[in-house]
Amino acid sequence: MYIEAFVNITSKAWALSILANLHAGVAGRQATLLAATGASRTAFAQSMAHLVDNGLLERNPGHGHPLRPEFRLTRLGTEAAAIAYQVQRASSEADQRLLRKSWTLPVLTTLQTPRRFNDIKRSLSVITDRALSQSLKLMEEKDWVQRSVDETARPPRSIYRAVNTGGVISRITGAQIDFIRH
Repeated sequence: MYIEAFVNITSKAWALSILANLHAGVAGRQATLLAATGASRTAFAQSMAHLVDNGLLERNPGHGHPLRPEFRLTRLGTEAAAIAYQVQRASSEADQRLLRKSWTLPVLTTLQTPRRFNDIKRSLSVITDRALSQSLKLMEEKDWVQRSVDETARPPRSIYRAVNTGGVISRITGAQIDFIRH
């Protein structure tokens, strides 16, 4: 999967949880997925629509009531759901709020090796300086990212590395996300 598609998928708060639950075998009906994710109805509906619009989910033909359809993963959705499931398994229930933030997973994906702020920004071309800074700060507070300063450089530069749960997630996503189109 290419990084731009991954950024798009993770832009909706509950998309990752929906995909992980479908991968784990939760039925593709809205009521069961809503209960499994714990999302509000509005946020859940937006995430479902986003996944359908991006070709990760489709209505299961011949199943479900017209007002209560059943959904299934597409080929692309199956790939994304496997990544989502691995990420969910690597994190605790307390970590879910941070995982629902738009930039957490894309930023962690870039941190397979220690990197400077501008290197991360170049890898995620659409991220703003403010969004990257806030994301790194939140993950640093959660002890998922460690910041160190290279004082031998002029001017001194901050270097970020994924650690603990952030390091595990970075290895999971980094192994499956491409930054260069092939």
